[in-house]
Amino acid sequence: MRALLQRISHAKVSVDEVVVGQSGPGLLIFVCAMQGDDEQQAAKLAAKVSKLRIFKDDAGKMNRSIVDSGGSALVVSQFTLAANTASGNRPGFSEAAAPETGKHLYDVFAQYLVSHGIAVEKGQFGADMAVELLNDGPVTIWMDSQ
Repeated sequence: MRALLQRISHAKVSVDEVVVGQSGPGLLIFVCAMQGDDEQQAAKLAAKVSKLRIFKDDAGKMNRSIVDSGGSALVVSQFTLAANTASGNRPGFSEAAAPETGKHLYDVFAQYLVSHGIAVEKGQFGADMAVELLNDGPVTIWMDSQ
């Protein structure tokens, strides 16, 4: 699985101008299941995210996890993280998991975050979503379960 994490002051995701999820302060997590991924990759990625020390401590250093900081997460599916741009001018997405698998692993990933003590809201899988955020830092980190 792949994820793009953004440390946020706040974020929200809307479908047809209706807010379906919001969070902050904490993380906006764009996530994509890849071909061959399974629940083990979802668990591994969620554990890594929950322990990643990218929140400021009292001295202003990135030394606290989302759990330590009491932050929440907004998880948004984004198959375009599977983009292959190696040739041509149009990205290919064939490395993304099939939609049924992608949705299942997206839901499992979010559930694992909850099991680590993180309050989670989600976007709507497969929908055309509008995401608004205030990036804190800015801090943006790319992660891969492989």
